[in-house]
Amino acid sequence: MSIQTIGIVGAGSMGAGIANLAAINGFHVILQDIEDRFLDGAMSRMDKFMSKSVERGKMTEEQKREALDRIQTTTNLEDMKDADVVIEAVIENMGLKKEVFSQLDKITRQDVILATNTSSLSITEIASATKRPDRVAGMHFFNPAQLMKLVEVVRGFETSDKTVEELKALSARLKKEVVEVKKDSPGFIVNRIMIPQFIEAIRLLEEGVATAEDIDKAVKFGLNYPMGPFELQDFAGVDIGYHVMEYFQKEFNDSRFAPPLLMKQMMRAGRYGKKTGAGFYDYKK
Repeated sequence: MSIQTIGIVGAGSMGAGIANLAAINGFHVILQDIEDRFLDGAMSRMDKFMSKSVERGKMTEEQKREALDRIQTTTNLEDMKDADVVIEAVIENMGLKKEVFSQLDKITRQDVILATNTSSLSITEIASATKRPDRVAGMHFFNPAQLMKLVEVVRGFETSDKTVEELKALSARLKKEVVEVKKDSPGFIVNRIMIPQFIEAIRLLEEGVATAEDIDKAVKFGLNYPMGPFELQDFAGVDIGYHVMEYFQKEFNDSRFAPPLLMKQMMRAGRYGKKTGAGFYDYKK
């Protein structure tokens, strides 16, 4: 299949980033969300991102304008009928994702790949909402999608080899490094490794072994990570990590993945990162 038009459902941080990435690389983009204010916010963030690229000499003003012109925004999911591939980037809620995929299955051509940007949820379960499970797969980008080099292409139980190869080829056209996740396992590769690191970092903080600042410093300079575990959790949203841990614990039936008590307390108090003005750095043993 020749992919020229990419549909993206969800204009949040990830959806907007993927839309921007696709437009910069010459694709026509249909970006959908439920309200115009979300779409306006996404377009504003893309404009700001590319303005910085223009200032740094990484693109011209004309290239920025052309990229923005390639993005069509809509609140009507029916507009995905013109897409050659659709990438879903709504919140990490299985019920909502299955509802979106059920609708997309009816709207899009039967040969169109329906991909999900989920970071952890079951591709197989999402695909069960469609009549084309062989054309459903994970296409997990990382934030910010314009800059992070990796894409995880994830097989569901019934995902075809053809679908995987087409998504790998699309990732290459988007100038990404791609890895294939051969089994539909919670967290895929990156989150499966990262979540236990988050949990152990929180336990170190709970036990008073070190401050959040020093744990981050140790990881950055000792392991050469660009961000420490607490910086990264506050950046991505502590609530997201919490729900992934709960999902892991349930799916693996393993208490090792249970969210630490400190994280549970932060969630109960509504104090979990930049959205609330508080995060792990505010914790004092």
